[in-house]
Amino acid sequence: MAAATERIVVQVTPVQKRAIASTAKRLGLNVSELMRQAAQGFTPSNDEEDINALIWRVNASTQEANDALDDALSFVAESNKRIAAMSGGK
Repeated sequence: MAAATERIVVQVTPVQKRAIASTAKRLGLNVSELMRQAAQGFTPSNDEEDINALIWRVNASTQEANDALDDALSFVAESNKRIAAMSGGK
């Protein structure tokens, strides 16, 4: 393995630092090696389909809500016209 010569600074809380150091010690690694291995082993999950389905549902729900609001506003406007007609336009 090539010698590590570059630095990446990671800010953690004191509690996180103790937990990371404890894990490194338990595994027989130094903190740097633990962090390198953890970073290199990280693979984000492939949830793109789930996220796209969720976005589609949010968009559909938003459209349904907008349609319901438009219906309610139309009903109120018509009701206001009827009330105005009954009260002589006042």
